[in-house]
Amino acid sequence: MAEHHVQSPLPGTFYRKPTPDAPAYVEVGQRVEPGSVIGLVEVMKQFSEVQAEYAGTLQAFLVGDGDPIEPGQELATIRLDA
Repeated sequence: MAEHHVQSPLPGTFYRKPTPDAPAYVEVGQRVEPGSVIGLVEVMKQFSEVQAEYAGTLQAFLVGDGDPIEPGQELATIRLDA
């Protein structure tokens, strides 16, 4: 099956949930659609959504919640629909 690697659009800090007490946007094994939010990148107290570009199943996160990230860094893997 084909896979897509979701990449960071910006340098910053990656978060899997909107607030510390909230559930994650998506969990491994869940279905995502184009535009589904999978996380946030924080840059200088401003937050940008990281969205799935393709429909499929979230296979793995490649970075942890709160990890520093760089532009173009792979954040997650999506198994694409056939």
